[in-house]
Amino acid sequence: MTLTPNRPAWKTLLAFAIIYFVWGSTFLAIRIGVHEVPPFLFAAMRFLAAGAALFGWTLARGEASPTWKQWRSAAILAILIFVCDYGLLFWAEQRVPSGLAAVMMATIPAFMALAEIVILRTQKLTLRLAIALLIGLAGVAVLTSRSLNLSGTPIDHTAALAMLIGAVTWAIASALSRKLPLPASKAVSSGSQMLLGGIFLTIVAASLGEFRGFHPTKVSAHAWLALAYLIVPGSIIGFTAYVWLLHHESPTKVGTYAYVNPVVAVLLGYFAANEPLGLRTLIGTLCVLASVLVITTTRKPA
Repeated sequence: MTLTPNRPAWKTLLAFAIIYFVWGSTFLAIRIGVHEVPPFLFAAMRFLAAGAALFGWTLARGEASPTWKQWRSAAILAILIFVCDYGLLFWAEQRVPSGLAAVMMATIPAFMALAEIVILRTQKLTLRLAIALLIGLAGVAVLTSRSLNLSGTPIDHTAALAMLIGAVTWAIASALSRKLPLPASKAVSSGSQMLLGGIFLTIVAASLGEFRGFHPTKVSAHAWLALAYLIVPGSIIGFTAYVWLLHHESPTKVGTYAYVNPVVAVLLGYFAANEPLGLRTLIGTLCVLASVLVITTTRKPA
């Protein structure tokens, strides 16, 4: 899709601020919610409500509904983003502190760079990129290794693998979103993808038996407030800003949110939720963020 050259700078800055700071705080909200609500069900509630609200709003404004081809594209992206990435993230946050979950998801730009190399073919694999990828992998190893004598408990291996799979599927979806036929309206595109994502997550939650034994009346006010925060700022506003940026900036540049989100999430988790901040977390985080910084500042070949 053609990038728009003459757009107000404040729109770009605001969109980046939203995906930087709002999304950075959503990791703690997820952590709060999945301690009381089954993970895929909690994710389904988030995106079904947000998707229905956003998509319904676009129809009320008189915007055109997606065509069959566009619905098919939205379904592909919904599976990759909402079921695979978010579903696995919600599941993993039952086992991993919110700050460390954000650090693991900070590997997304690395996979986005690979997606640009393999899918979009707008980037080449250079020695600089290869070293950056190795540094990022070293950071993941520090966070998950049980053999290193560092303070802090290593991340559960299964949860770490789940989040890495989610990061890969998000990167693939980001690259595909620039090739697949999607609605011109960013709100329609966001709403349709979220709505389908919520539907698919509901099906997954039901197939896993998450509805059995779930009683809404037993869920605390804190968890409901966390869900409301995830629905409005975290989904409706945040995902719309993300999709808008993908159509105006390169996927790798948009992916810079991934090294701001962990800083916000780690600090918020430490000060607001008493999550540990040991040497393991610091070293692993620095490695991952250094990797992302190198990748996102690497110039594309002319």
